[in-house]
Amino acid sequence: MSFPFDCISDFMFFETELGYADVILIPGASHPQLMERAAMLYHQGIAPLILPSGGATPHVETTESEFLRNVGVTLGVPSEAILQEDKATNTFENARFSLKILEEKSIIPNKVVLVCKNYHARRALLTYQFIFPRETIFYVSPVIDKTGTSKDNWYLDEDKIRYVMNELEKVGKYFRPAIYQIGSNG
Repeated sequence: MSFPFDCISDFMFFETELGYADVILIPGASHPQLMERAAMLYHQGIAPLILPSGGATPHVETTESEFLRNVGVTLGVPSEAILQEDKATNTFENARFSLKILEEKSIIPNKVVLVCKNYHARRALLTYQFIFPRETIFYVSPVIDKTGTSKDNWYLDEDKIRYVMNELEKVGKYFRPAIYQIGSNG
């Protein structure tokens, strides 16, 4: 059955095919499911490194990056395979600071896997594409986080509707200035 908001579902919830990459990137969050997916991909040989990003938050005792790193280590990812970015407070900073960490390590991110919350996938991808070099290829591997929000249920619960619609609104807020700037220079 088709619903009037299927276009929102299709825009916000998506994933790509995966390929081998230089690094697995995780925008900051306090959801262990993100590192669980990244660790699984690491163990499958998809990428040799994982880079969780995220600073202090009231949701975990340490930084988001440290929280995710600890989850990864308990899942058998060697600590030396987990880089860290622990200052970011939003998705733009996650992308910008992660790229800086990679550059400092002389890692040229030709191909990356972006592991993110499924309802954050569109904004995360657009943000990282905006910050990273244009030639970077992104694979997106979204997860259902601890809220249980999915493409099939987000419109059935007030909290889940709020999560998805907040993300949709942020796409406009994040990129409106960049679109204006590009448009006025074109």
